Amino acid sequence: MQATDKFNPAELPRSDIDQLAGAVVIEFGTDWCGHCQAAEPLLANALAAHPQVRLFKVEDGKGRKLGRSYRVTLWPTLIFLSDGIEVARLVRPVQVDDIARALALVSPPP
Repeated sequence: MQATDKFNPAELPRSDIDQLAGAVVIEFGTDWCGHCQAAEPLLANALAAHPQVRLFKVEDGKGRKLGRSYRVTLWPTLIFLSDGIEVARLVRPVQVDDIARALALVSPPP
């Protein structure tokens, strides 16, 4: 699995996500979603202080198994994982500080 700049339409198996080592953020949404577009600069700003965190942008929608396995209902939904375990979640974040606090849980600042 590779991190992407655009939402990946390929269906990712939950078992692959559960086996990821280290700090990971999964962003569920779509490229055309206005809420997702508004969150992009906030997420980029917060991630700048955490270069070791991998971001996976996963296209979500009706019938998408990965999103349903995380009970995603609104976009964007950010899932913060540490070694495959969810430690934080943000839905439609509007402040970079909220994202930074969640990132600190999976990747404490140096």
